[in-house]
Amino acid sequence: MVRDLKIGKDGKVEFTLALTIPGCPLKNQLEQDARLALMSLPGVKDVKINFSVMSDEERARLFGQSQPNLPKLNQFNKVKRVIAVMSGKGGVGKSSITAALASALARDCHKVGILDADITGPSIPKLFGLPAGGVRGSEQGILPAVTSEGIKAMSTNLLVPNENAAVIWRGPMIAGTIKQFWTDVLWGDLDVLLVDLPPGTSDAALTVMQSLPVNGVVLVSTPQELAGMVVRKADSMLKQLKIPVLAVVENMSYFRCPDCGKPHNIFGPSHVEELAEAVGAVQYVKLPLEPRVAQLGDAGKVGEVEMPELAPI
Repeated sequence: MVRDLKIGKDGKVEFTLALTIPGCPLKNQLEQDARLALMSLPGVKDVKINFSVMSDEERARLFGQSQPNLPKLNQFNKVKRVIAVMSGKGGVGKSSITAALASALARDCHKVGILDADITGPSIPKLFGLPAGGVRGSEQGILPAVTSEGIKAMSTNLLVPNENAAVIWRGPMIAGTIKQFWTDVLWGDLDVLLVDLPPGTSDAALTVMQSLPVNGVVLVSTPQELAGMVVRKADSMLKQLKIPVLAVVENMSYFRCPDCGKPHNIFGPSHVEELAEAVGAVQYVKLPLEPRVAQLGDAGKVGEVEMPELAPI
């Protein structure tokens, strides 16, 4: 929202830009775009931008407006299947498995996209080596980033000025952003859109399940009984929403010794069969604890990861 616009005879333009919240992660991008747009006008020699924050009434008016029609090109988005990757538990490897699934589908010549619904803790751009602030919008919609494997991706870490910038938002802002990633991004024709969910069964997960046409969910767990308990909570949510569980992935199920090849159950015995039976999943797989996955992810080369165990999914 623009306030206090002043245009001087000396070519100086000054105004106040009211942000939706203090510490808005798009502040620098908004300032840069506004400055470039004004400096391109004839007669403008200097631009001064002050910042303030919208009042509660202004925010209510802004977000209370009826939803506009989708940008014209977005009406031609054709996404055949939407599959969410979920756990309920943090640190089980949902993002890595989402990235590995997307890469495997892309290698099989499927058109794939990833919607990073972990708004405050996004991992997808880092895993694929996508730079922060690399996404641009237009009147038609938001252009997603594209990985070297041809996977389209949308994430808040593609909007902020640097990858370490925090997104400090409450639930309504998180929910609104997820909806925008679905409605305003120019996904085009996709065979599969994978949705990387954050831990838990609250705002982000509920928004995805109720606002997107989710065809099914891949649940991710680890061998510990604690992880299995939290995954069952996620399954309880899905049953109430009548969304099927397509498969259960037990990540870090074992570590295979590089010298003798013997598997070691670092985190205890596997429970994936009983967990899959409990949630009603037909497919289940066990993934080893593989240091190379972490190394490639840190290097932004997760697309090189191959997990043949995921083939049944």
